[in-house]
Amino acid sequence: MPTWRQLRDAKLTEYEDAADGWSSVSNRADAARIRTDQEMAGPLRATQKGEAQTSAERDLTRLSRNYQYIYGECGLVRTTLSALAAELSGAQKKLKQALDDAAGLKFTVNEDGSVEYPVSTELPLAPGASSGTGTASPGAPIPYLPGVGEANGDPNKGKAEDIAERISQAVDSAVEIDNRYARILRELKAPDGLAVTDDMLVDEARDMGDVQKAVGTYLDRGSIPHGKSPADNKKWWEDLTQEQREAYATLYPAEIGALDGLPTVVRDSANRIVLNEAHAQVKHDLAALGPEPPKTRLDAGGRTQSNPAWNIWNAKGGTRFQNQLKGMTAVESRFDQTGVAGLPPAYLLGFDLKGNGHVVLANGNPDTADNTAVYVPGTKSKLAGAGGDIGRMTRMWKAANNISPGQSTSTITWIGYDAPQSIAPEAMEKHWAYEGAPKLNNFLDGLQTSQGGPEASHTTVIGHSYGSTTVGAASKAPGHFAADDIVVAGSPGMLVGDASDLDVGKKHVWSEAAGDDAVPLGGKIAHLGGYKWGVQTWNGIPYDAGPIQTVPSDEAFDAHRMHVDTSGHSGYWNEGSDSLMNQAAVVVGRYNHVQEDN
Repeated sequence: MPTWRQLRDAKLTEYEDAADGWSSVSNRADAARIRTDQEMAGPLRATQKGEAQTSAERDLTRLSRNYQYIYGECGLVRTTLSALAAELSGAQKKLKQALDDAAGLKFTVNEDGSVEYPVSTELPLAPGASSGTGTASPGAPIPYLPGVGEANGDPNKGKAEDIAERISQAVDSAVEIDNRYARILRELKAPDGLAVTDDMLVDEARDMGDVQKAVGTYLDRGSIPHGKSPADNKKWWEDLTQEQREAYATLYPAEIGALDGLPTVVRDSANRIVLNEAHAQVKHDLAALGPEPPKTRLDAGGRTQSNPAWNIWNAKGGTRFQNQLKGMTAVESRFDQTGVAGLPPAYLLGFDLKGNGHVVLANGNPDTADNTAVYVPGTKSKLAGAGGDIGRMTRMWKAANNISPGQSTSTITWIGYDAPQSIAPEAMEKHWAYEGAPKLNNFLDGLQTSQGGPEASHTTVIGHSYGSTTVGAASKAPGHFAADDIVVAGSPGMLVGDASDLDVGKKHVWSEAAGDDAVPLGGKIAHLGGYKWGVQTWNGIPYDAGPIQTVPSDEAFDAHRMHVDTSGHSGYWNEGSDSLMNQAAVVVGRYNHVQEDN
């Protein structure tokens, strides 16, 4: 237990210096992870083949994982030491003020924290006092209040009791702080070895929770903006010191990674902590359930029936864990593709396991891109199926880069809303689009904010299937939609009757619909289109007039109807297709390269 002298003489700058050292290690590890992924692993994949590549890539993947772990864990040590110094500083300041008050009154503070004071000459000596002095200890029943007769009428006794109490409180506070942080610091250590295991990542997540509880108000989660605009988020971040930014990013990575308007590299580093820890935890939880039992079994009569063991396994989360792992593996696989066929680094702009799971993944850094495409998928989109959506935007990046090699392009998969998970009845309901629209608008505003303004990048929003309905809901408000062009594919309707009703203006609305794609007609049955007074035509031949419902592939909707050479509802991003190349031409602003149907 520290004494008041130890607290008074404690050199808290030593803790601060140590925190700076851990900060340096954490930041260097993050920078090393980025170099490993982008400057080492990327070129390796682009130039090497065979077993040599496989072996080297495996080692680099492990190295990147190690750096990621060091970044997070050392960041927690840094924050813990900084918070310890800050809290002890408060207790030390309180102690020194009490000691200064004692010195000013010419009182003597004893080793045990009691305070000797001169007894008033007008009063008899108290029991145990000698030579006109008294001793005050903490715990006096009544504090000193001038002028009301406490301390038997001796003001010095009351002042001494007050000082003794303040000294005791400062020391007790320091003891509590020391014990609390000593436990946390003992836990912030890793086992020996070169491999970061899933158990270590699960332990890191527990460490993060413990540090969050320990630091109290030093780094308050409540001060992180919630429900604010991207501009407000950016200002909050920029107003922090560099030390505070680093601490928030490693102590509250989920919150920082979700803040639209913050720099892409900041969100990426934070979200990778969340992804790694979530992946490890889900693998741990799935393994704890044991092997998956057969889904069905034969009864005594040889008939197939549901297996109760599988039902129990599934009720405990088996299928959900498998789906989550599938989605997280798809994200990590995209990380591993950096450098293959010139593919740029990937940046994780959003990730969580809430509901069906969400992920926002960019090919290339949108903060510095000349052209940006944001893809909004439709019905049944979720984390588990992210691989297909990520693949579409990977092919989009390649196509856009090929036709505009002198510019930089970023293509983003945005599974940032809760999409309907069934064709009927969910995809026939409009509320999914209206609930997703504010989230999409906030994300687009955040991109524009982190990029530096509306002129910094040419932005195209691509909506597929029900995703186009969400885009329609987001772009109905005039002057709010932070994009230059809208492309829709297989749209069931955008909740408006004419392309001019969308914020980008009809000259910048583009539609694709394969001849055998039944979704546009299905959207009309569900009334996901919009209504207008007009004439419906097919190849220029009128067939309906008056209040008509339109979807983007209708001539009456008056969007650019792009040529499609693919079939079905999901072929619009087939590699090498006209369907893909037409979208890419819009993404890079080369409108004269777009093939349109008359």
